[in-house]
Amino acid sequence: MGKKHKKARDLAKAEHDAIGAAAKAADHPPVALAGKASEIADQPPLVALSLATIGVGLMLRRRDVTRTGTRMLLAHALATAGKTVLKRAIDRSRPRRALKDGEHEARAGSGSDDTEFNSFPSGHTAGAVSVAEAIARTAPTYAAPARGGAAFVAAVQLPRGAHYPSDVAVGAGIGWVADRIAGLAINAGERAIDRRRQTKEDAGALAEAEAHPS
Repeated sequence: MGKKHKKARDLAKAEHDAIGAAAKAADHPPVALAGKASEIADQPPLVALSLATIGVGLMLRRRDVTRTGTRMLLAHALATAGKTVLKRAIDRSRPRRALKDGEHEARAGSGSDDTEFNSFPSGHTAGAVSVAEAIARTAPTYAAPARGGAAFVAAVQLPRGAHYPSDVAVGAGIGWVADRIAGLAINAGERAIDRRRQTKEDAGALAEAEAHPS
């Protein structure tokens, strides 16, 4: 085992020794209820919310609303891709599993489909932050509740025994970066569309002028 891998594993174990016991609160009714509420940040609900936002924008012919929904959807897709790559690269037991087994595991990924060893990073946090940032950046009026919701999702992952602080921190970073990339892509796309529309309008105006010279 390389020195870097051993150091990373030792740090992960130290984190478990320091705060892993927080997962003992997972069965407490308030924590269990909060954990269920945080499932709103699972992939299907966030995709549905993004698509619904796009649909409302199209129905109302509101370009700003459509833009928000599109950025939400793209940011979430990028965040999902990012967290999936890391989950496949690193196997780490979730706090609740480590407490159950009496041993914390962290190693290079083996491609395991066992979700109990997919602690790193937090996918719920990545998704929640990506969508919240998309909303905050395109609809500032809703920035506070969107970011507050993402913060709730991130915070509840610790007592529910799903993730460690480093899992949550990296997940939040993935979500933040995903939204910024989505914003750049959408802005570039809109500029290209506007240029094409303007070119067509200019060509039409020129054709009209040539057909009816003064």
